[in-house]
Amino acid sequence: QVQLVESGGRLVQAGGSLRLSCAASGRTFSGYVMGWFRQAPGKEREFVGAVTWSDSRTYVADSVKGRFAISRDSAKNTVYLQMNSLKPEDTAIYYCAARFGTVLSVREDAYTYWGQGTQVTVSS
Repeated sequence: QVQLVESGGRLVQAGGSLRLSCAASGRTFSGYVMGWFRQAPGKEREFVGAVTWSDSRTYVADSVKGRFAISRDSAKNTVYLQMNSLKPEDTAIYYCAARFGTVLSVREDAYTYWGQGTQVTVSS
């Protein structure tokens, strides 16, 4: 049974940094892509970034490029989302997701497994 558990979300001031974690369990993820999505109040869920588990190729959305970075630690079976220079518009629930394959898809429906999310609130 695949489980993705996000952690690290909290209240932070604008300009600050946070690192979100996604602990993955239940299978071997070497052939998977791990993605991060977010959903702000009243908005649709949107793609933030993704990383291939096998060779750590990454892709991040233009809206966060230069501020956010994705990485993974195979030994800990954990994927990270490092968020710097946070803005109030980054306030959202952040979700970790997984899909089998090597394509760094930005489509929500391409991902099979989802975590419950972690709340990030950025105050101005």
